[in-house]
Amino acid sequence: MVIRETSSIEYKELISPSFLKTVSAYANYGTGRILFGVNDEGAQVGVDDPIAASLRIENMINDSLDPVPRYTIDADPSTGVVTLTVYEGQDKPYRSKGKAYRRNDSATIEVDRLEYGRLVLEGSNLSYDRLTSAQQDLTFDLLQQKMIEGVGIDALSPDILRTLGLLGRDGYTNAAAILADHNDFPGIDMVRFGDTEDIMRDRETVTGVSALEQMDRALAVYDRYYAYEKIEGTQRRRLERIPAEAFREAMANALVHRTWDVRAHVQVAMYDSRVVITSPGSLPPGLDTEQYLYGQISVLRNPVLAEVFLKLDYIERFGTGIARIRRAYQGSLSQPTFDVRGEVVTVTLPVVDAFEGTEAERRVAMALRSGRVLSRAALEGETGLSRAQTLAALEALLEKRLLVKLGDGRSTRYARA
Repeated sequence: MVIRETSSIEYKELISPSFLKTVSAYANYGTGRILFGVNDEGAQVGVDDPIAASLRIENMINDSLDPVPRYTIDADPSTGVVTLTVYEGQDKPYRSKGKAYRRNDSATIEVDRLEYGRLVLEGSNLSYDRLTSAQQDLTFDLLQQKMIEGVGIDALSPDILRTLGLLGRDGYTNAAAILADHNDFPGIDMVRFGDTEDIMRDRETVTGVSALEQMDRALAVYDRYYAYEKIEGTQRRRLERIPAEAFREAMANALVHRTWDVRAHVQVAMYDSRVVITSPGSLPPGLDTEQYLYGQISVLRNPVLAEVFLKLDYIERFGTGIARIRRAYQGSLSQPTFDVRGEVVTVTLPVVDAFEGTEAERRVAMALRSGRVLSRAALEGETGLSRAQTLAALEALLEKRLLVKLGDGRSTRYARA
């Protein structure tokens, strides 16, 4: 089977200087391999004298890359294929002829000024929110009020601002500006849709104000549409169509982990059956999709901002946001979904027990509630579906990532994701 070129694999039939751009891309954005002596179709054609070719590749990297990344070269005399593995480094940006590159699927392209600046920050072990802000005429009335109420300070003094990382040697940081009462940063755009996206029943855009106010305004809109009170006897009970804990965590994560150097709002799309929160910026460097979805690893894009949100109890602990959102839906037929694609991260929070699918899919999903793990045969017995109907429902639910498949062959079992 031919493996096509990907973001982490590139084929080169011949050795030419163009491969140096890909070396820069892998060193900057993630470990990858370049296979010399393999054509564009993935067929091994070999190079003349693989040992001499290896030496040539080594010399070209050492002469052209600044700084020189860590790499290994493996020559296979039997096939004539030379494999160059380039490892992601810490001394970013890695430049080829003064330019830095990244992979875009199977292509290598030069980074723009914004991405180059981020590489410089990462290589210096700095974050955007720690940099000195261009805005220095800032006030912090809301932050001070919340710190007095939540932390118990008497006033937001310069010493406390320094301790929080909001005041540096050269003035207020970007984190301070993001938390200031008024600023030039983007905000959140909340839209309540009707039956279709052509019908907008309500819209509220919050921008140029503290991220704390953005958070509070989003929570107020949530309460307006997805929480209500019901009187039962002599008691008043709060009911939530979407778990408040899940919305709060997803919204806080969207603000804390977004890229603030991009002029785009956090998008909050509200429907009768779900809320979709889209945050600008892909995952932070050092965090892959699997770690984001299932791990406890916390890589903070904006550590100063995150620390303030933590102190004010907007978030509970670093690295537990996805787990808390999932936990809020425990026992519910509907489950949240998470999508990392391109330069955005999207979290979809469905209304509790809302379900979009066929009746067969609904029966199978119901049978697997509360942590149950069942075989296909057991599901047939519980749902009353035929073998073909059960298999079709399982396939659809797996594709929607609502189920996971455990084991193989006769030992295959299914569980809720």
